[in-house]
Amino acid sequence: MRIMGLDFGSKTVGVAVSDSLLLTAQGVEIIRRSRENKLRQTMARIEELILEYEVEEIVLGCPKHLNGTEGVRVELTEEFREKLERRTGLPVFLWDERLTTVEADRTMKEAGVRRENRKEYVDKIAAVLILQGYLDRRRNAREAAE
Repeated sequence: MRIMGLDFGSKTVGVAVSDSLLLTAQGVEIIRRSRENKLRQTMARIEELILEYEVEEIVLGCPKHLNGTEGVRVELTEEFREKLERRTGLPVFLWDERLTTVEADRTMKEAGVRRENRKEYVDKIAAVLILQGYLDRRRNAREAAE
């Protein structure tokens, strides 16, 4: 079993997948589209990746504001979640993604990635951070229950 993490943006979707032991998240790719409403090819690519990696569950970053309120992006994300669940038949869990893009940018800066190149990777790294946070919480909850 593997879990997929997604960072859903207006023109991109960062994709990460867990290892089979559900310990670590690895960045897979960034799916790009020309317009925000064009999701058919994005959904088709996500389905291909689900089959390739044998994904059984999806974690989708939920972009709440820093103060915890929800805006337009949250509504769009929830609509995307519904479409994903209908199309894939898999459970899709929302995960608070506040500050993941900031964290991804900081990580790349510390790794020496040039500013002009960071935009190319930020969504994939944000997807890794979303998925890794989910995996860590899941593992900690399981350990606490034992």
